[in-house]
Amino acid sequence: MSRFTRLCRAVGVGLAVAASTLSMTQVAHAALPSPSVPDTKIAVPAGNEAFLVGHVSTGVQIYKCDGKAWTFVAPRADLVDDKGQLIIKHFAGPTWQATDGSSVIAGRVDGVTVDPNAIPWLLLKATKTTAGRGGNLLAPTTFIQRINTVGGLAPTEACNAAKSGTVREVSYGADYFFYKSTKG
Repeated sequence: MSRFTRLCRAVGVGLAVAASTLSMTQVAHAALPSPSVPDTKIAVPAGNEAFLVGHVSTGVQIYKCDGKAWTFVAPRADLVDDKGQLIIKHFAGPTWQATDGSSVIAGRVDGVTVDPNAIPWLLLKATKTTAGRGGNLLAPTTFIQRINTVGGLAPTEACNAAKSGTVREVSYGADYFFYKSTKG
């Protein structure tokens, strides 16, 4: 193989990598349509736009029996993009950490019960964001909406002194919309 052919192939591969990286960056930072929500209590304030959505591929809500009632401990979930690729890990805090290392911690603003058999839909406000070693996907996050929930409610089994300290993981599903400010 001649030097020229190798050079052309190397340049071609470089251009392909650059083009795919650019297209992923544009998708991650392009505004998405905001989902419709059943109550203004969980509507994102004006001046913010959706820029990313993650779908729970595997997730649990973790509960612990305190001897009298089941209390929520933390979530644990993998969020994927529309192509099924892992993009975010969700865990206690509540915290979301992207595969690039960036993260956001958020606090609950409000919630509404849409399905009595599922955890509430929520509006959360970012309280701390961090850029990652490999990028800053979640760094601009201002708000997060958890919608389209399925399951995840506290166990229905009895919680009493005999079960005190027992931990249960309850499967759930949801979509998480991440928002950023539209103000420069």
